[in-house]
Amino acid sequence: MLAIGLMSGTSLDGIDAALIETDGEQRVRAIAFRGEPYSDAARAQLAEATRMALTFERPRASPPIVAAGDLITRAHVFAVHKLLADAGVAAAEIDVIGFHGQTIAHRPDRGWTWQIGDGAAMARATGITTVSDFRSADVAAGGQGAPLLPVYHAALAAALDGPVAVLNLGGVGNITFIPGDAHDSREMSPERATGSVAGDGLVAFDTGPANGLIDSWVEAETGARYDAGGALAAAGRVDETVLTAMLDHPFFDAPPPKSLDRNDFAIQPARGLSAADGAATLTAFTAATVADAVRHLPARPKRLLVAGGGRHNPTMLGMIATATGLVVEATDTLGWNGDALEAEGFAYMAVRTLKGLPISFPGTTGVPVAMTGGVVDRV
Repeated sequence: MLAIGLMSGTSLDGIDAALIETDGEQRVRAIAFRGEPYSDAARAQLAEATRMALTFERPRASPPIVAAGDLITRAHVFAVHKLLADAGVAAAEIDVIGFHGQTIAHRPDRGWTWQIGDGAAMARATGITTVSDFRSADVAAGGQGAPLLPVYHAALAAALDGPVAVLNLGGVGNITFIPGDAHDSREMSPERATGSVAGDGLVAFDTGPANGLIDSWVEAETGARYDAGGALAAAGRVDETVLTAMLDHPFFDAPPPKSLDRNDFAIQPARGLSAADGAATLTAFTAATVADAVRHLPARPKRLLVAGGGRHNPTMLGMIATATGLVVEATDTLGWNGDALEAEGFAYMAVRTLKGLPISFPGTTGVPVAMTGGVVDRV
């Protein structure tokens, strides 16, 4: 099938849109990708909706959140049309869209997760069958609802000599452990690789804040959206007292699977530091949380493959390499577009949903049994 995947992450920087060809199992071919940045006004509107959502005990309609949901849907429809134009593909040729929407609050401890964006409206506007609301069924069944990308990571990495770990450094970090196997891994289907049939030990969980706190710090201190190239952190000194205090959090002692809301951590412990020292300390915090995550894995991976925006930050990657003792490799060295993986993953999962295949597993979200997910809106 030809499938489009759409992802808007907690960093609120914009929309990733990817077009792939896949059978939702072993075959994946990337075709096109584009990013659509949000305007400052859109980022402010989404940030306000997120602040409001975090004050609610349960998701409920309110005018600012409804308006933000309309914004998300319109912006994603625009991204679909731009992607199709780039690829020279007609909407009628596309089998499905995987529309993640925008997470404004993630509270699996309360039995809910909240992604805004209207899948039915997406289907009507594009004329393409749309799968949305990927996380709610998992949470309703007792899972964490995140991370969901491991099934796609396992498909991509099936031919690698394991064990390997795929680390995604977005607003929040997450890691996927793909085990080694006595069998030739190149003959393993994604179902086997994900443990949905043979229980081969796929493990995944959120590691902690990745770019989220650093972005918030840099924006507050300098007005920039992020620490370009890690230059600000590279000019600073890590405050070990602040770092130790930030690591003293119950999340890091909890066994996986586990997940976070970006707003579960804040930049307040770094207040009082210089802009450079704060950036260095928060970057070191991300590295330390990755090292802690590696210690929670069933075995030490042979390779640590890094996707997401954080892979563009050499200061962060250097700190992660030092903290973990592993060689850190950008996924791009394998021919995987590290900016596109999340969007591609939701395209892949949309096809799996249409085929009734599972997208989450006991070892990835803590759900009791492997299960499919997503709400399908057909045209």
